[in-house]
Amino acid sequence: MYNESFLKGKVSLVTGATKGLGYGKAASLAEAGSDLVIVSRNQDDCDRVASELGQDGRKVLPVSADLRSLSSIDDLVNRATEQYGRIDVLVNNAGAAVTVPPEDITEKDWDYIMDLNLKGAFFTCQAVGRQMMKQGSGKIINIASIFGLVGDPNILSYCASKGGLIMLTKSLALAWARHNIQVNAIAPAYIQTGMNKDILKKEKVHKYIMKNTPAQRMGNIEDLTGMILLLASPGSDYITGAAIAIDGGWTAH
Repeated sequence: MYNESFLKGKVSLVTGATKGLGYGKAASLAEAGSDLVIVSRNQDDCDRVASELGQDGRKVLPVSADLRSLSSIDDLVNRATEQYGRIDVLVNNAGAAVTVPPEDITEKDWDYIMDLNLKGAFFTCQAVGRQMMKQGSGKIINIASIFGLVGDPNILSYCASKGGLIMLTKSLALAWARHNIQVNAIAPAYIQTGMNKDILKKEKVHKYIMKNTPAQRMGNIEDLTGMILLLASPGSDYITGAAIAIDGGWTAH
């Protein structure tokens, strides 16, 4: 369905791109021919991934940035546009969770999650969106979660941030449709990566996931690839404001 020229000439900026799901999404876009801006807080990690993905003529710009800082976001977008002159796809992947009961959430916990998952995501959308308005086109893909659609008492702040990200997606889609910018979210369930596979294999966690997943398996990075590439492509030009669950049926209950 996709080949190495599918996104040739496009520039994709991926946050949280050096590990786990973020790396997988960046690799998918690179395989489809896109040039990349690789973003994380650690420059060495960015440089490593740039070296790995910068093959077959693809250009990869590695940029360390703290997405909780507006000045850092502005610097990131300025460097990307100076390098490439445009940004065609934004994948807002960076995020974090704090696992504690609601009564034990601290102000520090709350602010950290909201600053990264929601505030950082919005201001990255804003900075990239301004460039996309100048271009007259763009694709923004916000990585939400099924826990922006259903609750979980032990990750309340994460649920609140991802629910907010879905509403942010819908509102931006309405605001920027006239600029030919499509803004969508994907909402994955538990996706197994090299980083979390040991945790997800714990008996209590595994039983919880299987109980709620009609497909009776965990997701993997490949389960996200098709949707990422669709939402990055002209095939999604009439899709905007959507929050698409990739969850083996979890939210169909």
